[in-house]
Amino acid sequence: MSPHTLQSIDARTGQPHGEAWPESTPAQIEAAVTAAAQAADAFAATSAADRAALLRDLASALEAQRETLVPVADRESGLGPVRLNGELDRTAFQLRGFADVIERGDAHATIDDPAVAGAPPAGRPRMLRVRVPVGPVAMFSASNFPFAFSVLGGDTASALAAGCPVVVKGHPAHPELTRRTVALAQQVVAARGLPAGVFQLVEGGSIDAGVALVQAPAIAAVAFTGSFKGGTALAKVVAERPTPIPFYGELGSVNPLVALPAALQAHGAALAETLAGSICLGAGQFCTSPGVIVVRQDASGDAFVATLAEKLAALAPHAMLTPGIRGAFDKGVATWKGHARLKPLVSDVAEAGATPRPFLAEVQAADFIADHHLHEEVFGSAALVVRVASVAETIAVLKAVGGSLTVTVWGADEDTAEHRDLVRAATQVAGRVLFTGVPTGVAVTAAQHHGGPFPASTAPFTTSVGYAALDRFLRPVVLQDAPGWLAARQGVPV
Repeated sequence: MSPHTLQSIDARTGQPHGEAWPESTPAQIEAAVTAAAQAADAFAATSAADRAALLRDLASALEAQRETLVPVADRESGLGPVRLNGELDRTAFQLRGFADVIERGDAHATIDDPAVAGAPPAGRPRMLRVRVPVGPVAMFSASNFPFAFSVLGGDTASALAAGCPVVVKGHPAHPELTRRTVALAQQVVAARGLPAGVFQLVEGGSIDAGVALVQAPAIAAVAFTGSFKGGTALAKVVAERPTPIPFYGELGSVNPLVALPAALQAHGAALAETLAGSICLGAGQFCTSPGVIVVRQDASGDAFVATLAEKLAALAPHAMLTPGIRGAFDKGVATWKGHARLKPLVSDVAEAGATPRPFLAEVQAADFIADHHLHEEVFGSAALVVRVASVAETIAVLKAVGGSLTVTVWGADEDTAEHRDLVRAATQVAGRVLFTGVPTGVAVTAAQHHGGPFPASTAPFTTSVGYAALDRFLRPVVLQDAPGWLAARQGVPV
């Protein structure tokens, strides 16, 4: 099938469902962006109460269509109704959460420094710092979360909360679900009396469609969740625009997990079982799936690795989202298997047409550090155990990995110099550091940070999950000696 054609595919059988349709033409993309641009000023000037009502209505409409949408999502993703119902609940929760946040004043927050008489530097005029919506946002849906990181996911919710129209770039892995969800959203926008340009759709599986969208002059910011290759290519296109704009790319990561001897001696078997489940959760198709497991070269480490291999070998991941994702997984595992320094621990070969088998291999720290190819993500149920001799060597492994969404550290409960060094290193390379549990699962909260140094994300000071995601789409402006009528608006744009 041509990348310029959209087709709903049954993820379990690989068979097409319904008729195919063409992707958005350049003229259609231009029209969508133009409509968003024409709606931008009016939408930016809406009150927090109006935008909160929009977000809550979107959440309610999504829930009302559950019985229709979840079967479509299941057919196109194969993720199962339990997972997808939970994901729909999360999507509605974060829509309502952003509504609560902006009603508390976050979108229109101001800093008011009153005038001080006299000459500078002590004297000054009145300085009122406000935030204004950046304008139309291009939002690229992800493949692995058909609801929560797609049409009405966190990027869309935060952009709408900020007062920015959204042009959704639907993901070709779930095109029918995309169309149905967009239709739902557009009905809500119309019912709220808002311009149609507030919510627009661009469809396409080709590179051309995505490039045309981010090159459109009226697009003011881009939110992207996807592969490193696709994200960096789009970021380059955005940077080369006549007017560069922010590109908020979440590109995935290997999410190192450090299992210190103290944790393994106390709970090694239970932790191994928990970790095996995390590696295989969603067939490993989570951006926070643990891909590098750092274990001390000692008896507790040996027992933990043996149990992890046993538990992992007993698991059977479900089918992956698309043939392309499955092909990339198989290629990555094959590359690892061919590495002279890797010792396979779980490496069953999946039969033709079968669901993927989990993969686990072991490598010594020095060999891992020396080969940058081992630091790259294999998206799926695959992980490397890296054996280390000390905390110092563990820190060297983390630095070799570089930017990551998460680092997990088990067993650093005591305040010691080594643990401080390890935690410091973890915070330098990750956006979120965990001390219990596993990294899969990202809570939607005010304190959440889902991002990290490159290559995990292109904008490590921002988050794509949690209520601080709102900040990406609001630009600070200072109003100096503003007239009374303008100051009285309390940060609401004119």
